[in-house]
Amino acid sequence: MDLAMIIQLISGAVGGNIAGSLMKNASMGTALNSVIGILGGGLGGQLLGMLGMGGAAAAGGGMDIASIISQVAGGGIGGGVLLAIIGLIKNAMAKQ
Repeated sequence: MDLAMIIQLISGAVGGNIAGSLMKNASMGTALNSVIGILGGGLGGQLLGMLGMGGAAAAGGGMDIASIISQVAGGGIGGGVLLAIIGLIKNAMAKQ
């Protein structure tokens, strides 16, 4: 596992917990928010990499501040978005 992936996973966990604290109805507790955030962070970071937004240095294997910021943003946003989606699905299923 490389440094970029670790950054994505950590920022995904943070993003999932931030999203859970902002959207109380989507929150599933700190532990589950972290796990979902980690999954979303990995997916979000990989998605940005496939779209070519992973930073030029990340594509070449190096790390500079721009690639680190893009990894943090991709992981954090991915973690938050996945938690929001799963939270909405959970709430929709609970209403039925």
